[in-house]
Amino acid sequence: MSEDLSEGEKGENINESSSVHDESTRGRMPRIGSTDAIEAWASQHKDKKLYIVLISIHGLIRGENMELGCDSDTGGQVKYVVELARALGSTPGVYRVDLLTRQISAPDVDWSYGEPTEMLSPINSENFGHDMGESSGAYIVRIPFGPRDKYIPKEHLWPHIQEFVDGALVHIMQMSKVLGEQLGSEQPVWPVVIHGHYADAGDSAALISGALNVPMVFTGHSLGRDKLDQLMKQGRQTRDEVNATYKIMRRIEAEELCLDASEIIITSTRQEIEKQWGLYDGFDLTMARKLRARIKRGVSCYGRYMPRMIAIPPGMEFGHIVPHDVDLDGEEANEDGSGSPDPPIWVDIMRFFSNPRKPMILALARPDPKKNITTLVKAFGEHRELRNLANLTLIMGNRDVIDEMSSTNSAVLTSILKLVDKYDLYGQVAYPKHHKQSEVPDIYRLAARTKGVFINCAFIEPFGLTLIEAAAYGLPMVATRNGGPVDIHRVLDNGILVDPHNQNEIAEALYKLVSDKQMWAQCRQNGLKNIHQFSWPEHCKNYLSRVSTLKPRHPRWQKSDDATEISEADSPGDSLRDIHDLSLNLKLSLDSEKPGTKENNVRRNLEDAVQKLSRGVSDGGKTENVEFTTGTNKWPSLRRRKHIVVIAVDSVQDADLVDIIKNTFVASSNERLTGAVGFVLSTSRAISEIHSLLISAGIEATDFDAFICNSGSELCYPSSSSEDMLSPAELPFMIDLDYHSQIEYRWGGEGLRKTLIRWAAEKNNESGQVVLVEDEECSSTYCISFKVKNTEAVPPVKELRKTMRIQALRCHVLYSHDGRKLNLIPVLASRSQALRYLYIRWGVELSNMTVVVGESGDTDYEGLLGGVHKTIVLKGSFNAAPNQVHAARSYTLLDVVSFEKPGITSVEGYGSDNLKSALQQFGILKDSV
Repeated sequence: MSEDLSEGEKGENINESSSVHDESTRGRMPRIGSTDAIEAWASQHKDKKLYIVLISIHGLIRGENMELGCDSDTGGQVKYVVELARALGSTPGVYRVDLLTRQISAPDVDWSYGEPTEMLSPINSENFGHDMGESSGAYIVRIPFGPRDKYIPKEHLWPHIQEFVDGALVHIMQMSKVLGEQLGSEQPVWPVVIHGHYADAGDSAALISGALNVPMVFTGHSLGRDKLDQLMKQGRQTRDEVNATYKIMRRIEAEELCLDASEIIITSTRQEIEKQWGLYDGFDLTMARKLRARIKRGVSCYGRYMPRMIAIPPGMEFGHIVPHDVDLDGEEANEDGSGSPDPPIWVDIMRFFSNPRKPMILALARPDPKKNITTLVKAFGEHRELRNLANLTLIMGNRDVIDEMSSTNSAVLTSILKLVDKYDLYGQVAYPKHHKQSEVPDIYRLAARTKGVFINCAFIEPFGLTLIEAAAYGLPMVATRNGGPVDIHRVLDNGILVDPHNQNEIAEALYKLVSDKQMWAQCRQNGLKNIHQFSWPEHCKNYLSRVSTLKPRHPRWQKSDDATEISEADSPGDSLRDIHDLSLNLKLSLDSEKPGTKENNVRRNLEDAVQKLSRGVSDGGKTENVEFTTGTNKWPSLRRRKHIVVIAVDSVQDADLVDIIKNTFVASSNERLTGAVGFVLSTSRAISEIHSLLISAGIEATDFDAFICNSGSELCYPSSSSEDMLSPAELPFMIDLDYHSQIEYRWGGEGLRKTLIRWAAEKNNESGQVVLVEDEECSSTYCISFKVKNTEAVPPVKELRKTMRIQALRCHVLYSHDGRKLNLIPVLASRSQALRYLYIRWGVELSNMTVVVGESGDTDYEGLLGGVHKTIVLKGSFNAAPNQVHAARSYTLLDVVSFEKPGITSVEGYGSDNLKSALQQFGILKDSV
């Protein structure tokens, strides 16, 4: 069962009026299952060998004995992602599933969370059986990032995201190569999809998918804007206090990036699409439907893109569940008459009750304010008829000493205990201190045995997996009408929806179900009849059928040799050969032509032709390697370096930048001469501007191994051969066309440019003066550049980014040159992503890179600070102070970067001695004798 609301389809009216079967509810109920759902998929796709990467980085994640409820980060999402990974790994057509999470070696958590890899046991069903090969199946892979000896709540993981991304890329690259070898492929087996879960993992997935050029899928689980609205309505905290506590603005920006980068966004319910995602700048359901319709008709969308929103309910494995049957008098059927002892958790719960035979109202949730348990206790305590008829069981995670719990959880528990005392509910309410995850099925069975009811009265419930679990054991439900339970009730028709703010409505719904035996029996029967629609086989079938429609995107170059080999005689199947000198010459000689003109069409045709030639496309679509004969030096030289120093200082004048370059060369003179250290210049400048700067400073282009220019939208290499020059005016660089194929995803091109020209004209008219002028000389195929004439009259980056997102234009917006220049580049392009490309394309280890930056910089500055590379921050008055136009964030820099990480240091000034000392500190240079 799934719905694609981006298509504008209306969901089928499933089970709107379910009737009770004629047969008696007494007698053995059948085993629940939906394995038929996967049979068609299995027959069609059993020969596929898909590699799927799931990401969920917060909380405590393991395959067995999950500690659900031990803290606010280890809840339903943990259970969901583990079971999803296990189910997908057991599905025909899927060879391997990796669930990437954080490796935690803290003394206060179990040792199992520090294990690098954990294989998940396959689902125990013969219908899932398929030939397993080496390295196949589902695995939890734990990536070390952040402080190794600390468990970090999700709100404080943000500064470490880029370190996770770098570590995840290493694993995926290695695994793709291994799978390719195992499956007899000459090429790596790239993931078919990178699927992020929750905002932090979504942010990571966007960067990973962009670096690898593979499709991204995202599941939010809960959304920041919706949470912010709920907290504001409660009125307990100011907006600033909410942001300080939950880092909510950082989370919201990550979710906006997920809208920019995702091909598909999977939700649990239609409500999430219509009500929650509709709050975001980057999504509009009406526009999504219009764009989808234009695509189907073959009509241009003018560079606008919207992700597909698909509702697929989470799954559950029902094969092992056999619901116990009860007669209308509440007596449990017993086929064999055996007197097996009750499960220990039953004893632990029933010891609280003076009359344990009464129907049990069961709530299973963390002691979190948003779960609204205090309202439930009030509703129970103030409804005398309900108290006389039923007991209340509260399973609120595990605890030892309340005062040692988090302040939020301890406050909720204390309030509940006070309410129990206030209403004198002793003997009527159970609240055991401990339970195991493996005991949860027994808890459901106990509630069903007493003809009880399951309740979830959270203020808002993103989905409500426990409602499905309870229904599978034959429990009717009372649930909040805010969120996922609405869709669950639409399918199961097994209970009553209530307003979570209305305790009288909650109490009446509970009383109605436990007092009306016929209604209870009908709700139970409806739930058992329809529960198969929420099975994991059904979920996987829908999931894979959607994922399989995605257009394959992966690195296009042919990789014939190990990227780590640096033999003079061997090349890694380079697609960038002599022809790239030609391609750059063609490119640069036409750079001054205005996009959209006849000359530009000629340029585009020439570039397309060169790009095909550079990849060796011949008849039949086969790839041929072109001999590499550019001079005597093998290229690219950066593959032979032990260390790479990346100069990415933005906040200085040209003269200061030249001095920084020269002093860096002097500081590493010995290693530079031996070739142990190479250099990359990373800047917002166009390649022609870089060339002019180098000439004026007397620096050779070949002093660098690569140039990251136009804010990360271009990657060039120096060319030392004068034979390739078409004329003296041509520039001595080669452009990496494969890098273009990596970053072109969702690039608006000419449609985006025309929108920006109109926007610039509006700004000029509003101010009555020239504010923005298109910089045609510095613009390129993947960079639209403007000169800013009045920095006071242009909006900050976050406002311009919002404007673009509202119009479904996906791009990366940056100010540079102290706000005097505006660049718009592809959404997943950046200078930090270009460094990851050097690793993926050429095997240049990110941990062997050192990035030199100033105290401030362009609006992509933060991206250069995080990650596994080393960072040197140059401090001093030569740094330009950031102005308002640079305000790229609605959050602090400390929400993005950890300055406490071992690989970051700062020096005063940019003298060669200070730079040398910093480089020695990182082990890049040998200590002076």
